Amino acid sequence: MHVRNLKAGINISGYAALWFLSGQIFASTQLSVAQPSRDPAELVRTVVQNEVKASTNSAEPLFFSGTKTTPRGSTTKLYVETSEATAGMVIAYNGTPLTPEQRRGEQARLERFVKDPEELRKKKAQEREDAARTMRIVRALPDAFLYEYDGQEMGTEGVGKPGEPLVRLKFRPNPNYDPPTRVEEVLRGMQGYVLVDAAHERMASIDGTLFRDVGFGWGILGHLDKGGRFVVHQQAVDGKLWAISSMSLKFTGRILLVRSLAIDSTEVFSGYKRVASNLTFAQGLELLAKEEAGAGAAVQADRARR
Repeated sequence: MHVRNLKAGINISGYAALWFLSGQIFASTQLSVAQPSRDPAELVRTVVQNEVKASTNSAEPLFFSGTKTTPRGSTTKLYVETSEATAGMVIAYNGTPLTPEQRRGEQARLERFVKDPEELRKKKAQEREDAARTMRIVRALPDAFLYEYDGQEMGTEGVGKPGEPLVRLKFRPNPNYDPPTRVEEVLRGMQGYVLVDAAHERMASIDGTLFRDVGFGWGILGHLDKGGRFVVHQQAVDGKLWAISSMSLKFTGRILLVRSLAIDSTEVFSGYKRVASNLTFAQGLELLAKEEAGAGAAVQADRARR
């Protein structure tokens, strides 16, 4: 999946990462098709190679918006990828634009990265570390699971390319897989399915559920409870460019055997457009400020329709 967007949208401690996403399965039409001749494991391996390649392509930075919803409410942000780090500006809480006081606080939060180069360096380092953890999971997908064909669906808005066919592959743990680090240990207790655009060899969706409790760090660092689930949808944005359209997660468990873990969130991304590849963080903030007025009006209009 497109990790440049994941790093902006998810900020989970330790980035225990791609598997931590959950939500609803999108509505789709089941088609009657012949069994594809291509080996599913080979298809997944090729798709993962393309996702890894796309994630490291920083020549196509993007501007986009995202709304994250949890049991406590929703937060809407504008994001822009810059040459120094990803800038994210909060523009609304629960569909209501920020008050003048909240806006000043948000501006101060962002400006500290411009005024303090060390803070900006730390932010960029954290984003790289988070992305690296996520990519460990992505790279493990071909070896961690066994795949089999499970029919075909049509792409919908936000999932692949609307109207184009997607191959559905069920997956289950590979009993011969030996996780190289505790990051990948969770995959041993997960099953689900992926939707693949075989023509373009890209991943349109991945849906995974824990069918048993899973410990990580030999069970000492913590465990995740059975029933946890993640869902990530990806869409074609512009030509060969793909980006995350939504991701959700619902997990419970414990960390260090004492601290409870409860994650329940869904984030939807939209409004993708390309920006200059050489934007500095300060220039990114200027762009966000220009986009804020129009985005705030859109938020208010959307709230009025509900």
